[in-house]
Amino acid sequence: MSPIERFREAMRAGRLQVGTGIGFSDPLVSDALAGSLDFLWIDLEHSPLGPEALAGHLLAARARAKPAIVRVPAVGTAFVKPILDLGADGIVVPQVRTVEEVRQTVADCHYPPAGTRGFGPRVPSNYNRVPTREFVAAANRDVFVAVMIETAEALAAIDEIVRVPGLDSVVIGPWDLSGSLGVLGDVEHLRVVEAIGRVIAAARKAGIFVGSGMGVSADYALTMAARGCQWLQVGGDHGYLVWAADQLMAAIRAGGRREGDAGLQR
Repeated sequence: MSPIERFREAMRAGRLQVGTGIGFSDPLVSDALAGSLDFLWIDLEHSPLGPEALAGHLLAARARAKPAIVRVPAVGTAFVKPILDLGADGIVVPQVRTVEEVRQTVADCHYPPAGTRGFGPRVPSNYNRVPTREFVAAANRDVFVAVMIETAEALAAIDEIVRVPGLDSVVIGPWDLSGSLGVLGDVEHLRVVEAIGRVIAAARKAGIFVGSGMGVSADYALTMAARGCQWLQVGGDHGYLVWAADQLMAAIRAGGRREGDAGLQR
């Protein structure tokens, strides 16, 4: 079973899947974090990562048999095609606003006749060593397609979006959603909480997965899991680095140990 199919099976079995955002260039970051996480969320929307760095992260994830899900910068075929050809297991498209954009995304991720993906695979076909028919069938079956619900426009169209054939998941973007609803940063505002509930209910009714992005917060992760999210992108590599440094320095300046700082001695 492929890493992405294990990811799907885990969610079907009710096991919460937790990953983190990757934004640093060094693939050793993915190699190290893969040992703790269920999946890697490689972020091209809010990072300087280029194709060479992305290729390294994808190979690191493959070596650790962890699914690599890539958030592309925006809607568009040009963002999706080369990333899938490098071997990404899944695609997350941010800032979708319309059902038509979701349909385009699904088509971009699937070869004809299921979609419009151009044929030019490299890594995932073992450099064309896998017979074409076999490769295309596996690629269309396995690719994980998700879109982010983080705009008021997407929220208004949620009941149609979740019914787009070939869409595996919606992903809530609480911070941007709060901004789109006029309360930027207040992710527990009633307006935002109600919107989140609406997205989760629509996804569950349609039989697709629902995930969420967030910062480095175990409390908020548990809150979103309790609300019904099945997979969570919790923070990012830079967030963990800053958090660990701040915790360590606070403990030293306070003149005593704090819970959990023993692990930083490794």
